[in-house]
Amino acid sequence: MGEYRMRRKLVAGNWKMHGMQASLPQVEAIAAAAAEYPGVDVALCLPATLIAPASAVAGTLPVGGQDCHAADQGAHTGCIAAPMLVEAGASLVIVGHSERRADQGERDADIKAKAEAAHRHGLRAILCVGETLAQRDAGEAETVVTGQVAASMPDGADADWLAIAYEPVWAIGTGRTPTEADVAAMHGAIRAKLTALLGGDTAARMRVLYGGSVNG
Repeated sequence: MGEYRMRRKLVAGNWKMHGMQASLPQVEAIAAAAAEYPGVDVALCLPATLIAPASAVAGTLPVGGQDCHAADQGAHTGCIAAPMLVEAGASLVIVGHSERRADQGERDADIKAKAEAAHRHGLRAILCVGETLAQRDAGEAETVVTGQVAASMPDGADADWLAIAYEPVWAIGTGRTPTEADVAAMHGAIRAKLTALLGGDTAARMRVLYGGSVNG
């Protein structure tokens, strides 16, 4: 029971490729609502173009990015570096989201390097993992996800700046919904892997999130 008291709840909203300047009042409204729950950490991960203006109106609500490059600068057209996010006002960043793993072919080694870049520049990171429908139906779900955790884990990982987000990719657009037992079992497997990798104290303090869609 003690380990649960060590972890503050974290709710992070990923706006994906949504949001324009006209969305800033919504950011302000979310910030105001979040302030009513001082025992919960709330954050918004926004398109890069919204980070600076959102930071100006978000007050104490942390604003973050949805990805960062492993390099601090260079010939990487269309990418954004961790120090750029920091300059824009971000305090956290998502790495390894399932859409980037699928659409951009990101590998675990790439994600590990991105998380390390984020930490190098003082950003907190949310490292995403999850299995596909084919992998779950083949009985490989825990093997795949814990393998992603191990291979994507940045050097020097600590609960102070890293959280893990489990997103069951197989539940996206398939009509299949994970049960509470499904999620609890996977979270247990992830925490067991964290214990093996980082030790019991760090694993107990590290937050493991559930990633899913919210409509409405």
